[in-house]
Amino acid sequence: MPALFDVPGWSVPSAPVSTQRQSKKRKRAASSEEQELLRNAQANLDKLIDSLGGSNDADDRPSKKRSKKKFNKPTSQPQPPHRDQHRRGEGRDGVRPQGTPHKQTKAPVPLAVDSSTTSNKAALPSKKGKKKNAKHVVQPTDIPEPSAVVQDNLTPLQQDLRKSLNGARFRLLNETLYKSSSLEAAKMMEDPKIFEDYHVGFRRQVQSWPSNPVSYYISELSSYPPKTVIADLGCGDAALARALLTNNLTVLSFDLVSDGAYVIEADICSRVPMPGSEPQSTVAIQGEAQIVDVVVCALSLMSTNWPKCISEAWRILRPGGELMIAEVASRFTSVDDFTSLISAIGFKLRNKDDCNSHFTLFQFKKVARPVISEQEWTGLISRGRVLKSCEYKRR
Repeated sequence: MPALFDVPGWSVPSAPVSTQRQSKKRKRAASSEEQELLRNAQANLDKLIDSLGGSNDADDRPSKKRSKKKFNKPTSQPQPPHRDQHRRGEGRDGVRPQGTPHKQTKAPVPLAVDSSTTSNKAALPSKKGKKKNAKHVVQPTDIPEPSAVVQDNLTPLQQDLRKSLNGARFRLLNETLYKSSSLEAAKMMEDPKIFEDYHVGFRRQVQSWPSNPVSYYISELSSYPPKTVIADLGCGDAALARALLTNNLTVLSFDLVSDGAYVIEADICSRVPMPGSEPQSTVAIQGEAQIVDVVVCALSLMSTNWPKCISEAWRILRPGGELMIAEVASRFTSVDDFTSLISAIGFKLRNKDDCNSHFTLFQFKKVARPVISEQEWTGLISRGRVLKSCEYKRR
């Protein structure tokens, strides 16, 4: 029977067993059953070697550590060399066979990974600068907008705090507009962010009102004859024009910033881009070339020179045209002084509605008047303090 480890490339000591170091422990003689087990083990080992390729070469025989793993079927792709052989090019016994040249081994080619089974984290580059997976590229549409992420991650408390901050910013902007001239307000509104923040805050504040003057005017003007021309001075987001669009009414909307659709850019306290003339003498007249039937000023008398807006309303109105004004009730130092100031610019009071706790509504009719001198205008502008600016408590 051939020796158990009689394999080419392996060697065993040639000295007799008797010369080896003897153990002090007593060895019992192998029984016939144990010898039979050894022969069966040798036969099984030979069969295993034959099934793996029939080679007795030591480099083709799996190590003890690998023999415990499940063997895979051979593939057309070559198996990568042993880890130790990558470093030293040695055999499994730690000695490179004589005459074997040192070969440079190539790193195994990584398999392509399908992007559907790869997470976004795996597709991103690592800190060591490894290459991205060629089959998965993060597109710009995969990344949510920062604003959406921030909004989704806010807790209810944080959302309330954010609303409070937005409300505080609106109150600050609103108070600044009331205390500035129309020219200063126009310069401030050149910043699109300020304009957007102001109108977003205004729309949010409207929701807390018991009623909205614009809604009242929408209902009131809906019954006017077709082709009535209405000028909305200080229109904001042109809610009046949008609502009356289907009523066969012409609504011209003016404010400091145009939206490119409904709103016409204009400083309503300086010049409204509409035809109309002023008296040039002491003779009372109503001017000429006007085309506007109704002027609406819904919460728009804000600047320190707001009486000039009333003057522009007089200039563009037809003879006998209507002026509708809605203002916050708490702004009036005296309602009578307010109506007196409007009358001095060329209007006659027809109706006043102060039933609402928040707002007071006025309806005036245009009448003839003579020219107003610069000195007289200075006095009228100073009388504009009859409307207080909206001031908010600092919190």
